[in-house]
Amino acid sequence: MTKYARDEFDRVPETSTRQGVHRTVSAPRSRRLGPILSFGAAALAIGLVAFLLLPKLGFGPAGGSAMTADQASNNAAASPAPTTAAATPSASSEPTGSLAPAGSTPSASATPSAAVDKTQPVAIYNGTATAGLAGRVGTTVTSAGWVLGPLGNWGGARQQTSVVFYNGPAQKANAEALGSLLGIATLVDSAEFKMPLVVVLGPGFK
Repeated sequence: MTKYARDEFDRVPETSTRQGVHRTVSAPRSRRLGPILSFGAAALAIGLVAFLLLPKLGFGPAGGSAMTADQASNNAAASPAPTTAAATPSASSEPTGSLAPAGSTPSASATPSAAVDKTQPVAIYNGTATAGLAGRVGTTVTSAGWVLGPLGNWGGARQQTSVVFYNGPAQKANAEALGSLLGIATLVDSAEFKMPLVVVLGPGFK
C-alpha cells in the first residue's frame, strides 16, 4: 500500500477492456521479403531459359539477321573477286623462247653450226675428160671468198662421182660449205692428203 491517497487513476474497473496506448507486434521482415524473392527467382529462371533456348529454336533478336547480312556484304566487298585475266595467263607471261619437249631431238636450225673458215686452202683436181674444168671451178671457189690452193688433173683412182675430201673433224664444216657451193654431196674424211680440203671433180660434174 502506498502512503498517498487513492485518486481517480486508481479506480480501474476489473471488467473493463484494456485501455492505453499499445502497438501490434509487427510480423518478421523475412515473411514480407519471401514472396518478393520467390517472384524474382522465378523471373530469373524464365529469363535464363529464354536466353538459352530461344536462339536454338530460331527465335533471335530482329537485328541479328540484319547484322549478319551486313557483315556478309562487307566481307564480300572487302575480298576482291578473281578476274579472268588473273586466272588465265596472259600472252606476255609466256616465255618468248619455245622449249622442246623432253626426249625430243633438236632440229638442225636449233643446233649451232660450226664456223666456216674460208682461209683454209682448197685444192681442186679434174677427174673428168673436160679440159679446163678445174680452173673454172677454182674461179667459182675464189669468188665465194675461199683461198685457192693447187689446181690440176686428178692422177689417182678413177672416181665414180665428185668428192670433197677433208682432213679431220675440224674441217668437216668447211667441207660441207664447199659441197653446198659446188653441188657435191659426197664428203670423205681422209688423212691421205696434206691439204685440209681437196675437191676431186668426177664424171657428170657440171
